Amino acid sequence: MQLEVRPDPSEVGRARRWARSRLAGAGIQVDEPLAETLVLLVSELVTNAVVHTGCSAVLRLVLPVPVGEGAEGATVRLEVDDASDRAPVPRCVDGEATGGRGLALVDGLADRWGWSREGTGKRIWCELDRCAGREEVPPACGRGGGTVTYEGFAFEVV
Repeated sequence: MQLEVRPDPSEVGRARRWARSRLAGAGIQVDEPLAETLVLLVSELVTNAVVHTGCSAVLRLVLPVPVGEGAEGATVRLEVDDASDRAPVPRCVDGEATGGRGLALVDGLADRWGWSREGTGKRIWCELDRCAGREEVPPACGRGGGTVTYEGFAFEVV
């Protein structure tokens, strides 16, 4: 399933709402850590696409079958296609910068992420693993922990 996103920053909110509704349709509760993390990732990647390219983008979600039909250990994949051929470059920013942390968040929150050239543009993707029977654990199952820094604060990834 996919959503065309216009090159307008207000579209980011629409993309988040769309993602939440699709998650609910797949049996992933909106207050589940997986859903919260996925919506944050949608926000970051769609923002990057519309702000840095000034062009439309396509948001795509690949969701597991509904709960009870084998989704407990499934992977959720998020893709954003945009018209820019520039590679995504994680930036090192100081504590006073108001932007530049999006890819660091993606790297810290997703189980996997990457990008590829697609036609005249690119696709940035990330995946989150849904851990069977472990709803109290953040969606970062199997990453082995680490630390994510955001706005000058360090967050432990468990």
